[in-house]
Amino acid sequence: MNPDMKTLALACREAAVAIAALGPAAKRDLLLDMAARIEANAAGILDANAVDLRRAEGSGISAALFDRLRLDPARIAGIAHGLREVAGLPDPVGQVTHRDTRPNGVLVERVRVPLGVIAMIYEARPNVTVDAAALCLKAGNGVILRGGSEAIHSNRALAALLGDALAAAGLPRAALTLVEDLRRETMVELLQLTDIIDLAIPRGGEGLIRFVAEHARVPVIKHYKGVCHLYVDKDADIDIALGLLIDGKTTRPSACNSLETLLVHEDIAGEFLARAAVLLETHHVEMRGCERTRALVPTAHAASEADYAAEFLDLIIAIRVVDDLDAAIAHIRRYGSDHTEVIATGDDAAARRFVDSLRSAVVMVNASSRFSDGGELGLGAEIGISTTRLHAYGPMGLEALTIERYVLHGNGQIRHPSSQGRVGPG
Repeated sequence: MNPDMKTLALACREAAVAIAALGPAAKRDLLLDMAARIEANAAGILDANAVDLRRAEGSGISAALFDRLRLDPARIAGIAHGLREVAGLPDPVGQVTHRDTRPNGVLVERVRVPLGVIAMIYEARPNVTVDAAALCLKAGNGVILRGGSEAIHSNRALAALLGDALAAAGLPRAALTLVEDLRRETMVELLQLTDIIDLAIPRGGEGLIRFVAEHARVPVIKHYKGVCHLYVDKDADIDIALGLLIDGKTTRPSACNSLETLLVHEDIAGEFLARAAVLLETHHVEMRGCERTRALVPTAHAASEADYAAEFLDLIIAIRVVDDLDAAIAHIRRYGSDHTEVIATGDDAAARRFVDSLRSAVVMVNASSRFSDGGELGLGAEIGISTTRLHAYGPMGLEALTIERYVLHGNGQIRHPSSQGRVGPG
């Protein structure tokens, strides 16, 4: 065990006690100060990010990862805005989610409390450094941030500013700990600190997430990939469906909530695909389709089985013409990743069956897959998306970083009144 890693984690656990003791106003003011510091130091953050981008250009990094790594003034403004949004959210800590008075007069409450120490392991996205810090601290937790080597300069710059805000508030910097030893063996050591780390959240490519899941001895929230589907039903409004397709596929293809597969009912396929192909080609989207798709769209390439299970994270989409709603559901059950599914339809019964038949974390009716995001769902900044059926499922916000415990209030009740006055087993 690397004593340095364990020492860092122990310091974070100790600092988390101070964070858990903060009231809502103090946490709000802390996050607002962090937002102000990021805005005031935008130039320095961009300089640090430029170093990372220069290093990434020669490393063979994918276009999707490069896009996630890149910061610009608008994205920095968005990071600060996200901090302010989280600052303004209701504080979940201390929230009573259930209250019941038992027949014996004992009041039983279920109350939200912080998880403790959260290890956040991520690739390429400097914004995650801030999003994770904001959500973990607001929920009363300490956080250990282990970003990727490709973003180390950006992450250092951001973490230093967040640490300055903690120090200015009289709080220990260790509550937000950035791991700078980026060897994989150090990551494994972190993931095996069962008495210190309460939850690990990996965020990145499938390879990273599987590595974390395979080596962790602590609980892990994960989703391996986002194979998101749009099914265009025979009763769909074609204009609405086209809007969902283009927004879901082209606005940010590197995002895990972007569309990867288009399923079209055979009754509407001719008209819909003729118009869809023109729009997709205009946006430089490569189409890979089944035989029926290629008969209608000659410019489409042949799709393989692997294409239907792929998370392209690029301007590529797999297309299949299906017999009916049941065939679309069967396809999603076979190839989906339990992330996000969309149906375009004017038939309420079809929409209900689509929703009820799938177990994905987010299911949408006539709305873009790009809304599968914590901010868009009212959670504030998002710390990740879970397709693991633990205490959190789907986009994770503040409540997912707390747990519920029982608090009982009595006035002397005992469970076995007959035991009063008895000493020992006699």
